[in-house]
Amino acid sequence: MMNTNTFAFLGINPGLIVLIVVLVLVVAAIIAMYFLGKKAQKKQAEQQELMEANKMTVSMLIIDKKRLKIKESGLPQSVIDQTPKIMRNQKLPIVKVKIGPQIMNLISDEKIFDNIPLKKEVKATISGMYILGVKGLHGKIELAPPKKKGFFKRAMEAAQEKAGAKPVK
Repeated sequence: MMNTNTFAFLGINPGLIVLIVVLVLVVAAIIAMYFLGKKAQKKQAEQQELMEANKMTVSMLIIDKKRLKIKESGLPQSVIDQTPKIMRNQKLPIVKVKIGPQIMNLISDEKIFDNIPLKKEVKATISGMYILGVKGLHGKIELAPPKKKGFFKRAMEAAQEKAGAKPVK
C-alpha cells in the first residue's frame, strides 16, 4: 500500500514544503530584479550624460503637440526600427515644430510636455530628436493648470487630514 504523504517519514508537512519553495522563488526574483534595476539605472545615467553633452539651444515655433504611438508619430523609419518592441505600443509625447524652414516631429521630455505652449515661438534645449527644456521667447510661458483631483483622491486626502496624517492646508 502506497503512503499518500511521502514526507511523513521525515515529519515535514507538505504545506510547509510548498511555502519554503515559494519563498525561495520570491527571494530569487527580488535579487534578480535588484541587479537588473541597477544595470538599467547605470544605462540611464550614461544616456543622460550623453544627452547633456550634445544639447543645444534652438529657436522654434511649436505647431502641435500630441501623445501618439511611435508608428503614428511621423518619426523617421530608422528611429522606429531602433525602438524596443515593448515601447512601440506606448504613447510618446510628440511635438510638431518648425525650426527655420523645416517642419519636424520631435519627442518631448515627459516632465515638460504639459508646459510647452501651442502656436508660440520658444527657445528650446534639444539633443538630437529629444526636447529637454523650453523657455519662452516672447513673454512668459503659462504653466498648465493643475489637473482636477478625482473623487477617490479627494476622499483619501480628507480622511488623511481628519486622521492628522497630513497637515491641513
